[in-house]
Parts: sequence; C-alpha cells; structure tokens
Amino acid sequence: MGRPLAGRLVLATHNNGKLAEFRALMAPHGVDVVSVGQLGLPVPEETGTTFVENARIKALAALEATGLPSLADDSGLCIEALGGAPGVYTADWAGPDRDWDVAMKKAQDELLAVGATRPEQRRATFVSVLTLVWPDGHSETFEGRADGTLVWPTRGTHGHGYDPMFQPDGSNLTFAEMPEAQKNTLSHRARSFEKLAAACLTRA
Repeated sequence: MGRPLAGRLVLATHNNGKLAEFRALMAPHGVDVVSVGQLGLPVPEETGTTFVENARIKALAALEATGLPSLADDSGLCIEALGGAPGVYTADWAGPDRDWDVAMKKAQDELLAVGATRPEQRRATFVSVLTLVWPDGHSETFEGRADGTLVWPTRGTHGHGYDPMFQPDGSNLTFAEMPEAQKNTLSHRARSFEKLAAACLTRA
C-alpha cells in the first residue's frame, strides 16, 4: 500500500514534452505539477547504470532543492538486436542539443549495421521507472513497459523522443501518430503511472 500524495509535486525534468505528459496524467487527481526546469534548477549528473538508480538520483536532487515531494522518471528504449542499447543512455544518443531526429537516425543506422531489416528483427521495449520521494525520506518506485517494433521511415508528429519510430504491439500507429489521450493508455510511462496512481493517488 503506497502513501497518499496530494498538493504540489516537483517533476525532475527539463523536458517540456515529459512535463506536459505528466500534467495530463496528474490532472484528474488534483495534483499540481511543476518541473525543475521551470524552477531553474540544474540537472544532476546521472551516474547510475540502471533506470532505477538514475530515477532515484534525480528525485532526491529535486527534493533537496525544493523540500517538496518529488517525482523522477528515468526511461529509455531497449532494442533487442542491439543488446538492450541505448537503454539508460537513450537521451545521450540525441547529442548535447537533444536532437531526437539524430537519435532516431542513430538507432536506424545501428539496426542496419547488424542487418535488422525485418519487423521481427526490430523488436524494442520502452521502459519507464518512476521514483517518488517525500520530504521525510520515504520513497516508492514503479516500473512500466511497452513492447513494440521500430519502423523506418519515422511517422507522426505528436509525442517526443523516439515516439515517431516506435509502433506498440496491437496498433498500426506509432506513438507519434496517436492523440495524447490514446498514447497515455498504452505507453510505458502510462503503465508505470497507473501503478503509482493505484498506490498513491485518489481521484479528485
């Protein structure tokens, strides 16, 4: 049984797309979300080697800076043919300017380099780990996954990150072709959030 969450929450991200996604997810529960980016706080160095470790690093940094309950998402794309890469280094593939077109082209180039051209060779999983920490040090962690296939060329203009090349199982659309509400029922982040909501949130 999780601990109830209400009021204001700090989201440990500078990614406006991720902020918009979490605001939409939190809105029905009466939780006001502000990001560390909006507050002008720095990004901590992510020295962990797992999604869980990096989510905790970011959540604790936000808590220490604000004194408010803080939530961090560490998520990434794990490509089977590439041995799970980019994994925790998913954002790094986008370069210092976080250019996701660069990241997706790198993923495509790496897949071609190993001869992964058929759909069954292009399997991938999006992973999202959410860590929520309270001012007294209590913390809880939730994980969600979405399995799918990587397509090329990319399709769609919605979403962010690798969404235009990720087609989730059971759909003919990529995440970037879906309306936000539809993606929010299928995504890895939606699934980790569903677990968080069941444990820590009540409907407003």
